[in-house]
Amino acid sequence: MEINKLIYQTTPKVTIATNTFVNVPVILKYENIDLIKIVKDEQLGFTTEIPIYHPDGTYLTKVKGTRMYPTEDGKKAGVKIEKYEQLWVCTMDGKTLFEIQQQSGDSFKTSAELYTSDGYFVKCTDAPIPGLIDTNGHAITVGGMMMSGNSFHGCNVGLWIRKNGSFAIGVN
Repeated sequence: MEINKLIYQTTPKVTIATNTFVNVPVILKYENIDLIKIVKDEQLGFTTEIPIYHPDGTYLTKVKGTRMYPTEDGKKAGVKIEKYEQLWVCTMDGKTLFEIQQQSGDSFKTSAELYTSDGYFVKCTDAPIPGLIDTNGHAITVGGMMMSGNSFHGCNVGLWIRKNGSFAIGVN
């Protein structure tokens, strides 16, 4: 075994909320909206793409890898994207909407509270209990299920949440 060997990753592998997704094109889906998906970029290789919505449904910003891009509607709404050392921050009205913390190499960590285009709020923390919060602030529980340290391989959708309270795991 060679110890001074460089290994290139040819398949997308992403860890979100302690769960690992390998060759899973859509990590998190809400209804028919891909909230976290994997895309292939010529310069970046495999990376994440995340739409950032306002609670009123306005599509504000697209996050691709370690970069954030405001949409035209986001610019009109006053979205600001600031770059600091090892940190990108997206704010609006003085509130942080999304952060990307760059780590060693191409590794990065994101922090967000994701809204959907119809105002629902999807939350998944480091101690993951996937959940959906409706437009009135009421939690729609997913059976109290806790998912931690799992691996998902080769499915089309890793986690699929619906506003009727149903939740699918590893969908093909």
